[in-house]
Amino acid sequence: MTTSEAIVVPELYSGYPGVAFGGYVAGVLAERSSARTVRVDFRGPVPVETPVRITETTDDGVELGDTERPFATARPAELPLDAPAAPTWDQAAAASERFRSAPPSGVVDCFGCGLRAADRGLRVYCAPVPDLDLVASAWTPSPAFADPNGLLPPALVWSALDCPGNWAGRFLGTQRPGAVTASLTGTILRPVTTGEPYISYAWLLSESGRKHTVGAALATAEGELCAVSEALWIDPRPVS
Repeated sequence: MTTSEAIVVPELYSGYPGVAFGGYVAGVLAERSSARTVRVDFRGPVPVETPVRITETTDDGVELGDTERPFATARPAELPLDAPAAPTWDQAAAASERFRSAPPSGVVDCFGCGLRAADRGLRVYCAPVPDLDLVASAWTPSPAFADPNGLLPPALVWSALDCPGNWAGRFLGTQRPGAVTASLTGTILRPVTTGEPYISYAWLLSESGRKHTVGAALATAEGELCAVSEALWIDPRPVS
């Protein structure tokens, strides 16, 4: 038996203009699954401020959009990913300050990494860490996004795993501005508390043409892992 309803992604959670932020969409779908690790595949841009059908299927999966042509699907998955050790807080803080002081080309008004006010975006600003094959950001989730227990909702933990992968592809590889998340596989290992310091970081795994595979992690300021993910990013098609 399947169950379905409609959801609306608020404009606040946009990545590109008019398009729902991929990490947030992935987190919403992952929350509907009872699996510990979930893979979300994107088939098309999810609109904001528009009712979209969400369906929970019999195989612990979730579909967003019409069954024939869903915008995104989620399924239980495995994640055999070995995350490298997190950089230090000072290294991550220096990297995020470099991002803020000289934003790279291609920065948009994104919920994850856009230059927004603290109550309107996550502000995860990843830049390369010298002598490490990583990008990183020192990050304190705003209490504006806290649930009643002061925790960051799971959908926003997933959101914090998305943009770091983009900047890993951009800074460490050949990924182009305008790339999109094609798939995101993640797992949350421990709760994330708003108002507490964390380190968000990402690394490049492989590249092939327009495809870029990256790993990302969220850790406490002391380096304890809170969440990990692997994502596939795809460059925009060349303009002919």
